[in-house]
Amino acid sequence: KAIATKRFVPENNLPVGIEVWNEKLFVTVPRWRVGVPSTLNYIPLDQAKGAKSPLLIPYPNWDINEFGNCENGLTTVYRIKADACDRLWVLDTGTFGIGNTTQNPCPYALNIFDLTTNKRLRRYELRPEDTNPNTFIANIAVDLGRTCEDAFAYLSDELGYGLIVYSWEENKSWRFTHGFFMPDPLAGDFNIGGLNFQWDTEGVFGLALSPLLATGERVLYFSPLASNREFAVSTRVLRNSSKVGDSYHDFVALAERGPDSHVTAKVMSEDGVQLFNLVDRNAIGCWNSRTSYEPANIGIVDFDETELLFPSDIKIDRYGYVWVMSDRMSNFLLSQLDFNDVNFRIFVAPFG
Repeated sequence: KAIATKRFVPENNLPVGIEVWNEKLFVTVPRWRVGVPSTLNYIPLDQAKGAKSPLLIPYPNWDINEFGNCENGLTTVYRIKADACDRLWVLDTGTFGIGNTTQNPCPYALNIFDLTTNKRLRRYELRPEDTNPNTFIANIAVDLGRTCEDAFAYLSDELGYGLIVYSWEENKSWRFTHGFFMPDPLAGDFNIGGLNFQWDTEGVFGLALSPLLATGERVLYFSPLASNREFAVSTRVLRNSSKVGDSYHDFVALAERGPDSHVTAKVMSEDGVQLFNLVDRNAIGCWNSRTSYEPANIGIVDFDETELLFPSDIKIDRYGYVWVMSDRMSNFLLSQLDFNDVNFRIFVAPFG
């Protein structure tokens, strides 16, 4: 019935984000086209072992995934983050469509769920000054201090070139702008899966937080998608709203990774090893933060021209397992997918 009414159009659904909490594997599906019935979903791992293409279950239920229900629903979700306090941080972009077709039926809103009860703890709408007409937020990092109240979310505005900070304790947000959030005009050419295309407007995307330092702060590593370079800033700066207009020199430019090293998502382990998705190479890269950031210290963990075609998200769960999703996104957006083939894959491996 859902297919007949076009509430569900299978070929219009592209998974882009993952997260793992206990026996739940979360999978997000943005509403880029018609026929996406649910944007935030999960797979029960204890029931799906050995299953091929397990069904996605709406999280926490169908009602919360109602399109266009701004106050109570979720319209489009990209990437999500579970914290050590058993909360799931979900940014609803409120959008339908992609690129020139994008509409904003609902405002950007941060939704935080209690994973032990599956109830929403809070919904926070971003302020008008947190966004601009070009805003497109596709990634989130969560900075947990020494208590569950001491929590901050960092949201990367990929096309509006900013970083939005949200304080759980203060229940307010602020926005940083910096030249390091912008794309590199020399790095806008992409070659992925036999397709050549230009994503030269893609700014800050990948976010990875270091382990908690002895000083009580972390380092946020970030990179624009149209860039081969890594950047960093202390969370001590980001957590301080008074630094918004006075932080230019607090941001640090690290070295370039080398050619063909566009990065989507990234993550850092508790012992300071960063893993990141190299979309040009259909590969997962790594860097140990105890060493300097330079090509000689960057390695490749795995690559596969077929199965890792466009790695779109990467996470490390609380048990030390690495999870990677590949989804052939560039083919979906710019060409077409072969639905007689396997297009979407989620891999898991022990870290180390």
